[in-house]
This record gives sequence, C-alpha cells and structure tokens, in this order.
Amino acid sequence: MVNTDYLVIGSGIAGLTFSVKIAEKFPDRKVIVVTKANEDESNTKYAQGGVAVVLDKEKDSFKKHIKDTLIAGDGLCKEDVVKLVIKEGPKRLKELLLWGANFDVNDSGKFDLGKEGGHSEYRVVHHKDITGYEIERALLARVHQLPNITILSHHFAIDLVTNHHLKNYESETLSCFGAYIFNQNTGEIFTIKANNTLLATGGIGCVYGHTTNPVIATGDGIAMAYRAKARIKDMEFVQFHPTALYEEQGESAFLISEAVRGFGAHLRNKKGHRFMPDYDERAELASRDIVSQSIDSELKKSGEPHVYLDCTHLDIEAFKNHFPNIYNKCLERHINIETDWIPVVPASHYLCGGIKVNKKGKTTINNLFACGECTRTGLHGANRLASNSLLEALVYAHNVYKYHSKRESEPTDVIIPDWNDEGTTIPEEHILIQHNLKQLQALMRNYVGIVRSNKRLKRAIKHLDLIYHEVEELYKESKITTSLCELRNMINVSHLIIRQSLDRKENKGGYYNVDNVKK
Repeated sequence: MVNTDYLVIGSGIAGLTFSVKIAEKFPDRKVIVVTKANEDESNTKYAQGGVAVVLDKEKDSFKKHIKDTLIAGDGLCKEDVVKLVIKEGPKRLKELLLWGANFDVNDSGKFDLGKEGGHSEYRVVHHKDITGYEIERALLARVHQLPNITILSHHFAIDLVTNHHLKNYESETLSCFGAYIFNQNTGEIFTIKANNTLLATGGIGCVYGHTTNPVIATGDGIAMAYRAKARIKDMEFVQFHPTALYEEQGESAFLISEAVRGFGAHLRNKKGHRFMPDYDERAELASRDIVSQSIDSELKKSGEPHVYLDCTHLDIEAFKNHFPNIYNKCLERHINIETDWIPVVPASHYLCGGIKVNKKGKTTINNLFACGECTRTGLHGANRLASNSLLEALVYAHNVYKYHSKRESEPTDVIIPDWNDEGTTIPEEHILIQHNLKQLQALMRNYVGIVRSNKRLKRAIKHLDLIYHEVEELYKESKITTSLCELRNMINVSHLIIRQSLDRKENKGGYYNVDNVKK
C-alpha cells in the first residue's frame, strides 16, 4: 500500500500541469503521477498544431474565438464553458512561458500566429510543427525540479478503488479512494491509496486502429471511470482528422497538421480536381467534420483508398521552416512535397466526449477528478475547433488545482483489500488478445466510422458482445497483462460510442448517421 495526497493518472499536458501547480502550492503534500509508458509518452507529445489563444487584440477578440468555437460545436457547446476557457487562455499561456516553453516568433519579435480550419483569425501559438512535444518537454523539466512529485513510468492503472471494493463500508455517496496499479517491469500489483485522484489519461484513437494517436491511446481513464459508475457523455462525437498520411498497412498514421491547409494547401482527388469548394464555401478551411465527411464522400464515389494534399504551389522554403517534421517525414516516404502530392486519408484523432465533469473538473464520483481529452467539459460540443484541446487541458488543470488549493488534503481511514488474482494463470494464448483486438478495430472502422447507420450500429453491438464475453472470460482466468487490460478498456469505450451513437437522433458536428437525414 502506497499513500499519497494526489494520485494523477496520465503524464500529458493536463496531468503534469495540475501536478506542477499543486506541488508548488503545497511542498509538504505528496503527488504521484502514474503513466503506462515513458514519462513523456502522451497524446500531448504528438500535438502538432498549437494552442489557440487570443493575443492580437487589434484583429482578434475573445468574441470571435467564442463564436468560432460555438460554430464548430454545432449548437451543443456549453456557452459559459466556452467563454471561461477562451478568456483564461492568455493567462495559462503566460504560465507555460514561465515554465520554459518556447513558441515561434516572427521578425518583429511577436508570436508567429497560425490559422487553422474553423478559425476566423490567426491565433494559434505554435512551436514549429511539434508544439505538444515542446510543451511536454517544458512541463517535465519543471516536474523534475519539484521533490514532492514522483513519476511512476511503466505503471498501468488497472481500476479505480471505490465503495464497491470495500467491506462493511456504508455510504450513499460513491467515492474514489485511489487505484490498483500494475508495475509492468516487475509484474507486481499494488494499491495507491489517494485522498484525491485525477484522471488525465488522454484519448481513445487506438479503438479504431487507423489513428493519429500513439499506441497508448486506449481510453483507459474513460473505461475505468465507466466501470466505477461515473457519468460518461457525448461519446458518439469522435473527431476524425481529415489528413493523416496514407499508409497501406493502416496502422497508427502520421498527422499532416491542419495548419498545412491553413498555410494554403489544396485537397484534390485522383483526377486532380480540387473538391472542397464543392462542399463548403470555406473550402479546405472548413471544420474537420465537414472536411472528413467530404473526403469520405469522394472516396466512396471513386473507390480510391485516399485523396491528395497538394502543396506544390506553396513557398517550399517557408513550408520547411514552418513544418520541418512533416517535410522530413514525407521525404522518408519518398514524397517530395515540392513536386509530389501527399496521399492522405481521415483517421481517428480526437474524442469530444468522455467523463462528465463540472467547471472544477469534478466527476460524478466523490474525490475523483478528470481533465484533458478523457473528459466532457462542454467546450467542444459536437466537434472540436482545431487547437482548442491543449487550451482546454491547461484551463481545466488550473481549475482542478484552484479547487484543491482551497481545501485540506483529508486522508480516509478506509481499509482497501489487496488485489486478488488467486487461481489465475499467465495467458499462454497471446494470439487471442491480438485476434480480438484486430476484430474490434475492424468493427469500429467499418461499422462506427465517419458515416454511420442504425443498421451498422446494431450489427456492431452484436459483434461487440461476442468479443466482450470472450475477453471477460480470458480476463477472469488470466494474470494481468497490459495488452489484456487495454483490450478490455477499448471494448468498454467501443460499447459507449456505439450505444450513445444509437441514442442520438439528430446529426450534429462530427456525428453523421444516414438514418437521421430528413427525406
């Protein structure tokens, strides 16, 4: 048993921002950060675009950013949340700068602001095309200066500890007391008893297989919260990034940033036709849901596996300066953007729903908080505006911190039973896990993708039930492995996406069901 004041699960921008703030405020309180891979491995690390913040008051305004966010969210944003997050942006950016994060500046020494799909003005602060990587670097550097923060890398959170795990504990309020943790290096499972637990576990992209997310994005926090009976909302709103580099094998895809289209790139079909003006007057700068659905329509009409992003008309030297990582990655794939079009296809990118939280980051379970992509705050509504995600993580991590900064860290006297794996064996048939994983990902791509139908969703539920029962049986009889736990979590997440998709009777933002179209 390990005791801590704050247990933070996840080491991206949300988890680390909270950890730094609370550790600075209370040097005598203990913070433990649990992360299942290297400490710097997170969705944050792969965020290319930047942080959307209103800085140029002459051309831009909070009002404009709020309006852009509400338009992207297609009527389902919580307007008070949108106003809160956007108005807090400049303050949170200043903190990142104080912690040592570097962002690109122009010749006059001001921030070199980018413009992305759905934005009416240039307002995206960035560091080349590796903004998330730079933010993660700065946060970890600050974390390592604070002696009361411990990072447990290669530790996997299996399940949250709640009333259900405790004997003779009677309470009408459902509470969280920490989590069961699997040390992936030793195989040991132990308990971290925490006065407060924060889920900052990122996204769910690997549920679809074809994703811009890293392999760690398996929806662990959402699945744990769901099993603990927390409220989960808006899971049907999965955002597909329109332009992932097409890979024949279809695994995790390299992201061609939205900012490339903001820079002036054109989308073309195989015949060379620039098709986006046919679908939306904003053309390539339409919001992601529209661009993804337009590409999906083009692919269905042509039968081709991808469309193209044409950068050949752009200033290549300026492109290389703005997007060195993208330029070099294309060269590695023998694509010279000066003369070649980039093959692109939509890929699972971002989840707009998740664990329901209030403005303080509180979930519906006592002592359990959440922030970042695993949450549903109401900011994104039915579709996220580009580069609003890092902003949301910063603001909500601060909100959770602000709430705790005025509270005592009160320990509980509950006795938590040890993890019981009596009678289980090491799973010899690892092939079963991989087989079910591939089946699950194909199911989600084919039945629960960009364009859905009630018939496909109902078929998906039937197929998912078969996978669920097989994996649950394997879970009960096997000793814990990370791959088995991740698969179990992805099945829970898939169930939530499908069920909440069936419940939605109106197409909004990133959700499109052919049966909801009025004929």
